[in-house]
Amino acid sequence: MATYAIGDIQGCWEAFQQLLQDIAFDPWQDRLWLAGDLVNRGAGSLEVLRYAAGLGDRVQVVLGNHDIHLLAVARGLRKTRRSDTLDKLLKAPDAPALLDWLANQPLLHHDTALGFVMTHAGIPPIWTLTQAKTLAAEVEQELRSDRQQQLLTHLFGNKPRCWSDKLQGQERFRCIINYFTRMRFCKPDGTLELDSKSEAGSAPKGYAPWFSYPSQVLPESRMIFGHWAALSGHTGVGGIHALDTGCVWGQFLTAMRLEDQQVFRVASIKKDLI
Repeated sequence: MATYAIGDIQGCWEAFQQLLQDIAFDPWQDRLWLAGDLVNRGAGSLEVLRYAAGLGDRVQVVLGNHDIHLLAVARGLRKTRRSDTLDKLLKAPDAPALLDWLANQPLLHHDTALGFVMTHAGIPPIWTLTQAKTLAAEVEQELRSDRQQQLLTHLFGNKPRCWSDKLQGQERFRCIINYFTRMRFCKPDGTLELDSKSEAGSAPKGYAPWFSYPSQVLPESRMIFGHWAALSGHTGVGGIHALDTGCVWGQFLTAMRLEDQQVFRVASIKKDLI
């Protein structure tokens, strides 16, 4: 049995299928970890979501910013963007079941036996692993409750930019989810810069990649994240693995076998790109 973690698929169904074939993924024996952003911008979001949901307990997913955007659009709380490719999914007869499944996925997954923790964008240097797990659970509980609509209504925005234990209500939830799903650059105190999507070496003044600071998580667990295609899969930090390699931008889809950290890649496939 092997466990494969895969970066942002974003609806690249053909490349996803090719990667599974290349790693000889056996759904009866192996497990998949998907680092968020299963959907959007690629042509096959519906197929990716159906496949992932159909794997049952053989898959472990964490939510990404595009997945949460999909939930808000589906509830009529957010308008689609020009770059969105969600119409086919939203009109599918099984869309309600798929969206319910998606809303029940976590923001963070930690496997003590494998020694890995996975989130979509990372874990800020100001949080311990225990704190990150506790804060993720706060938002997950809201998303799975009858307060989901209220959460999604107020979830989107760039403020507050810095974590404080004193934050409450929707501001608290928004700040937590921005760290887990949107973070790239921050200051040593955790202040987020949420506009830049550039390479790690092109940080805005006063900011640096979140993983460049001393981590409070690494003593306990290695980290897996996606979200940041401009990294091309490289952080330069041992134990912190970037898996978004820009498949939807014409680059690669990447998997890592957690047991030995071997990396597998397939090139993007034109049929996936819109």
